[in-house]
Amino acid sequence: MLNRLFFGLIITFIFMGCTIQAQKISVAAASDLKFALDSIISVYQKQHPSEKIQVTDGSSGKFFEQIQYDAPFDLYFSADVSYPKKLKKQGFAISEVKTYGIGRIVIWSKKINPNVEKMNALLNPKLNKIAIANPDHAPYGEKAKESMQYYKIYDQVKSKFVYGENISQTAQFVQLGAADIGIVALSLALSPTMKKAGGNYYVIPEKSHRPLEQGYVILKHAKNNPNALKFYNFVASPTAIKILTHFGFTQKAS
Repeated sequence: MLNRLFFGLIITFIFMGCTIQAQKISVAAASDLKFALDSIISVYQKQHPSEKIQVTDGSSGKFFEQIQYDAPFDLYFSADVSYPKKLKKQGFAISEVKTYGIGRIVIWSKKINPNVEKMNALLNPKLNKIAIANPDHAPYGEKAKESMQYYKIYDQVKSKFVYGENISQTAQFVQLGAADIGIVALSLALSPTMKKAGGNYYVIPEKSHRPLEQGYVILKHAKNNPNALKFYNFVASPTAIKILTHFGFTQKAS
């Protein structure tokens, strides 16, 4: 009798362990979203304390490639909405693609105030290194390149570029002094870390680049994880949208 009871308890604990493990949500997120997403998750987990969310920050383009090779992510947040749309079309996503906001790019520096010279701040001869995200796979880098081409300064400054693998690394370059100036995400310029660094930023006009429409989707890896759907819906809630707006993500016009 005791043996049966003991065996039953073991089975119960194993089942409970599997249930708890199944509650984890694995998220791949564009690094510009880091501080906003951290805040959203903090609010979400107060409402759902048993649900664990593990976030990997990085380049939208790199994640896009990894997901095509079945990387085990439940949700994907991309700085370029075209990536999740492609994954949906290719059968790697099981939800509709939702837009979580429109990103903005800024010129940020601790050495000068970019608001004085605006785009021409990048031409300042006292500045030797300009940080941008790699335009080959980082949407923010792509838009930075477009803006510099629009204002016809790209060819004059490209020899000074220091490339970050993603926009978060790019922001670290200018924040820590590895670059004199950089083009980074407004969402990072508004973060506590960048504010503490004491730099100044100039918001680059949207007319100079294609819109940074950003989106997210549930991936096929989450087909047996109902909590992924709950969090997916929460990101579209008024509470989450308020947080996203606070970090500089404007909402798509209806």
